[in-house]
Amino acid sequence: MSTSLAGRAETPMQARLLAHLRDDGPLSRVQLADRMNVSRTTIAAEVNRLGELGLAHEVGPAASRGGRRSTMVDLAPGIRFVGISIGATGMSVGVTDGRLAVLATRTRECDIRQGPEAVLATALELARETLEECGVERPMGAGVGVPGPVDFHRGVSVSPPIMPGWDGYPVRDAVSRGLGCPVVLDNDVNVLAIGEQHAGVARAARDFLYVKIGTGIGCGIVVDGELYRGVDGCAGDIGHIRVQDFGPTCACGNTGCLEAFSGGAALARDATEAARAGRSPVLAELLAEKGELTAADIGIAVSRGDAQAVQLIRDSGHRVGQVLASLVSFFNPGLIVIGGRVTGLGHALLAEIRGVTYRRSLPLATGNLPIVLSELGDEGGVIGAARLISSSVYAPLGSGAS
Repeated sequence: MSTSLAGRAETPMQARLLAHLRDDGPLSRVQLADRMNVSRTTIAAEVNRLGELGLAHEVGPAASRGGRRSTMVDLAPGIRFVGISIGATGMSVGVTDGRLAVLATRTRECDIRQGPEAVLATALELARETLEECGVERPMGAGVGVPGPVDFHRGVSVSPPIMPGWDGYPVRDAVSRGLGCPVVLDNDVNVLAIGEQHAGVARAARDFLYVKIGTGIGCGIVVDGELYRGVDGCAGDIGHIRVQDFGPTCACGNTGCLEAFSGGAALARDATEAARAGRSPVLAELLAEKGELTAADIGIAVSRGDAQAVQLIRDSGHRVGQVLASLVSFFNPGLIVIGGRVTGLGHALLAEIRGVTYRRSLPLATGNLPIVLSELGDEGGVIGAARLISSSVYAPLGSGAS
């Protein structure tokens, strides 16, 4: 087994250089000098130092542009990061290289309500299995996403509505001890937004919203290319925006929240009710077969032509669209990406969300506003978590993860 532990960047210039190599691939010294607006001599010195730190290396001559050939520079081949994306009912764990290409992943069902010790033990087990598969003894760092508000600087969960026992738990430090490397912790939706920005449909977007519709509903906000977390780390918690004065009680204790109507758990509840009331023969049949229903079963019922299942999707998409229309008028994003497990319901849900959002927003704000499904799947959280820790590890010592 190899270890990927290396030094840390020592200067902001080195950090910028590493970020360019991560995001754009191998670049020549001339290209790096042009992008960073410094001399080639300065780039040569910084690349040499990064080579000594085990972070970058020269990989041969660049293509000839006339005159003396420049030298190509790339990230060190042994850099490895771990990405851990924990949701309410499942987790994805993966290992990436320095440019965040996913080398191996593991997924597993889990229940966030089991508490931090049990859930993190599973995450660490999957991380060690994946590292072993990749021949890595210790990674350079790990990023973790959890489905609730996070104090990013302290690395702890803060008052998470659907995570009993997690409030104040030192998630970052526990994972750091378990893997023997620096760790950063963030909300799962922020992690997914960052993954989408790095490798998904939002690569060219500077201002966009990533909306996750899973057991809960949340929104990652990217402003001018940077993630916006808010003062207390709970920016984008749109699942708890009230869409109706009265309605089911939400996990947060209030009534009428978007999540209580349109989250995955709410859809499963409504599907079960429809099945038991005899309004949906297909859902009743699925309930009899399986003993319980999930949001995914609504999609199965829709594929079999069940009218009640179609109505459930429309009702859910309508309420999500209501909230997104308000966000569009307020934020004026260039793109909205919809992700999360409920998006397995597909284009019926997307069509309703789009229709309501476009109808209820100002034409100026929606004239050039794509609303699209994420295409990254389970890898999105892994990539986003790895990107988080890469930004920290590539930054100068003292400015990153613990």
